Amino acid sequence: MEPGDAARKVLEEDPGADLHWTVIWDRALTAGYIDPFTQSGARDELIAALAADAKTGRIEKTSKGTYRIAETSQG
Repeated sequence: MEPGDAARKVLEEDPGADLHWTVIWDRALTAGYIDPFTQSGARDELIAALAADAKTGRIEKTSKGTYRIAETSQG
């Protein structure tokens, strides 16, 4: 799974929760969505994907480094 998809999946699994990117990263690793040993640069890609998704409104940035799924994305 691509890091951006993994980040969105983690956020969708806990709707309404404000999660720091490090928590999103940890949950994605724990769930096996991301394998940093086979996906070089996965952490940086995840962080970039979160920022890009926040700019498009797909997710919401609630504070520095903290995100949640956008209200309109839930459902």
